[in-house]
Amino acid sequence: MSQPVARGGASRTWNGVQFPSAGTWVLDPTHTTVEFEARHLMVAKVKGRFGEFEGALHIADDPTQSSTNVSIRAASVDTGTQQRDDHLRSSDFFDVDKYPQLTFACTGMEHDGGDDWKLHGDLTIHGVTRPVTLKTEYNGQAGDPWGGQRAFFSAETKIDREEWGLTWNAALEAGGWMVSKEIKLSIEIESVLQSD
Repeated sequence: MSQPVARGGASRTWNGVQFPSAGTWVLDPTHTTVEFEARHLMVAKVKGRFGEFEGALHIADDPTQSSTNVSIRAASVDTGTQQRDDHLRSSDFFDVDKYPQLTFACTGMEHDGGDDWKLHGDLTIHGVTRPVTLKTEYNGQAGDPWGGQRAFFSAETKIDREEWGLTWNAALEAGGWMVSKEIKLSIEIESVLQSD
């Protein structure tokens, strides 16, 4: 297995704030989490994650010109309950046989003060592409034991799943719905700087 190669030493300063070195940073899937949260029966929080994905952050000299592309295998959804995961993979939700990938493609990035950024992009789920904005925080850059460099980010947003065609639900006798329309997406990123 090839080891990451260092380029750059640490975070740099851009307009008075810290940001990682320019270059291509590839997501480390063993140290990156892509999670979601929904309400069940209008009250309980149910969390899940996707276990298989790949992507890269292309950090420009001017951070606002940076971009990212991420692809997620829909069938890798995991909520800890086999029956629920099978239902999520079915045509009621992700329909993974027909739409095997979820994707995010950055369309713009803007500084939101301090370590906070807004990452604008197109999110594709269930064959539907719609714009979203992720609140993103840069958490720093550090060397790893193999002489490489790693950068860390957190990102989150909320979406209405029905806007992506995920409309399955069941009405409750007391009012309301079995599964919330609003879904919270949370991503913790550890990325590795690639060599030229």
